[in-house]
Amino acid sequence: MLIKSIFTNSSGILVSRVLGFVRDLLTASILGANIYSDIFFIAFKLPNLFRSVFADGAFTQAFIPSYAKSKHKIRFSSMIFLQLFGFLIILSLIVSMFSHFVAKAFAIGFTQETIDLAAPLFAINFYYLPIIFTVTFMAALLQYKHHFATSAYSTALLNLGMIAALLIAKGKDEYEITFYLSYGVIVGGMLQVLVHLYSIKKANLCKIFHFKKHKKKEENKFYKNFFSATLGSSTLHLSAFIDTWLASFLISGSISYLYYANRVFQLPLAIFAIATSIALFPMIAKAIKNKDENRALHLMKKSSLILFAVLSTSMLIGIVFNEFIVKLLFERGAFNSVDTQNTALILTMYLMGLLPFGLAKIFSLWLYANEQQYLSAKISMKSLAWNIVFSLILIKPYGAAGLAFASTLSGFILFFLTIKAFGFNKFITMYKK
Repeated sequence: MLIKSIFTNSSGILVSRVLGFVRDLLTASILGANIYSDIFFIAFKLPNLFRSVFADGAFTQAFIPSYAKSKHKIRFSSMIFLQLFGFLIILSLIVSMFSHFVAKAFAIGFTQETIDLAAPLFAINFYYLPIIFTVTFMAALLQYKHHFATSAYSTALLNLGMIAALLIAKGKDEYEITFYLSYGVIVGGMLQVLVHLYSIKKANLCKIFHFKKHKKKEENKFYKNFFSATLGSSTLHLSAFIDTWLASFLISGSISYLYYANRVFQLPLAIFAIATSIALFPMIAKAIKNKDENRALHLMKKSSLILFAVLSTSMLIGIVFNEFIVKLLFERGAFNSVDTQNTALILTMYLMGLLPFGLAKIFSLWLYANEQQYLSAKISMKSLAWNIVFSLILIKPYGAAGLAFASTLSGFILFFLTIKAFGFNKFITMYKK
């Protein structure tokens, strides 16, 4: 079941990422690497950061163990959905009302003129967050039932929405194209909601939307774990966001170089590490719930060995053929050979962290399944603090490449601290069996 689930997630993510590269290819060709691509990427990165940390990572890691142990699953899940969805709608309205302030806070290196251009894009893109939270909530329930296909393949719909927007907007003013892209994000998110609603209905899970009063004890425990998990799952995404924020002080195009390089880096991480963790987590959570530690450790050993092999291979191929990969994917239209060289160097810096980030993701599942979200959060914050230190040291001499390498160094610290929390003796003994 584990291999089948991993394959389902990997294939679905692969389809989505291929379409994502088509989207990026079109974006690079039409917008290139300039101020217009920069303002769209940073406006889109904000809800994407919240989605990755708040919705996909933290919510699933806190929700599945709590849901598994809940004696009143329908009441528990329905109240959690209603409360968080309501909060995100209010947050989106606030961001929309104060979009200039938000844009200035997250792109502090931009001029006032550039912030004025970026502010409306922040307002539009942020509405993607409550939409994708709805998707994440339904996906978590389907994952608990070992249904992964809908969530894995539906991510392609976001890319299809953005590709359609680019094709419709082709030939228009560059700034106008960024609005088409932003509305394409919203359309893609709504399509994801629709396909998940279909699967929820087919799986006879529609009762989750019957909102009833819920026991506060279970709810409070979930939120305690959830807020800790929000910090614990944030390292990689916050590192990328810090890169973007600091890059706003560098030459024009630096944000785009980091974005394109990180997109390539995220491909093997998503196809292998994230796909494996999504398939593995419900199994580990259920094994821990049933006090079957040996099965949980066996699943982790099997998964980590597979992951080590495929991530090592991916890292070596990516580093050796870095310039060829970037040239093949992006060098056309407004994206020139200099852009390729800059992006390729940054890609190499990111790829050096592929193994530690990927393996840390697997071993952190042990902490989440044992409801040690607070411990994982402390580990994550220590790693993030080191990333900031490394970034500040390396940005001046090495520019955007230094920011990417700082992220990689923080990945090694994250892995070391995660294994320490898991237990060095347990880690060594697990592979001797």
